Amino acid sequence: MKKAVIFDLDGTLTDSLMSIKVSADKAMAKFGFGPYTEEQYKYFVGDGAPVLIERCLEAGGDKEHVLFEEAFAEYRRIFEKYCMYQVVPYEGIKELLAALKDRGIKTAVLSNKPDDRTQDVIKAVFGEKEFDIVQGQTAGVARKPSPEGVYLILKKFGLTPEDILYLGDTGTDMQTGKSAGAFTIGALWGFRKKEELLLNHADAVIEHPLQLLSYL
Repeated sequence: MKKAVIFDLDGTLTDSLMSIKVSADKAMAKFGFGPYTEEQYKYFVGDGAPVLIERCLEAGGDKEHVLFEEAFAEYRRIFEKYCMYQVVPYEGIKELLAALKDRGIKTAVLSNKPDDRTQDVIKAVFGEKEFDIVQGQTAGVARKPSPEGVYLILKKFGLTPEDILYLGDTGTDMQTGKSAGAFTIGALWGFRKKEELLLNHADAVIEHPLQLLSYL
């Protein structure tokens, strides 16, 4: 019996693509780049805000990231305003969380989104008490696919990797969960395709959030 589930945020718990697209497009417009398509953003995201901006700059022709510092600062400024733009939970997520709570399963969020914005989104969409731990990107903790964030959550819970399920929607998430030694599940409703999840060694893939319950 598993004792906890660690969730990715963007593309797993919430459909937040438009908040990222609007913010990054506005930031890139200052430099004459973009706008980019939703499909492009599905592959720009997943490895943290700095990498997102690097990929946006590369798509605009700045292969050496010469404009990175200015562009990243602009993105962070804009994203603070638009981080909740059209952000909604995926169908079935709230039902899954209720079912986990009924079973006494602990829940945590681990995101490469900056911690302040992660906290904002979780509070706005799910409230302050839905998750036991919410961990966004902070100084001193390596971004996913490093397993450091998972280990930090496990320490707070007093659990081992064998006690948890890890759910995410990208290859980065699969690498994170597997590196930590957790049973790792790919979410097919998110930003990436099944092939990427399996290529990065997902233990299972599911099409609807409630299917996770069969792996507890």
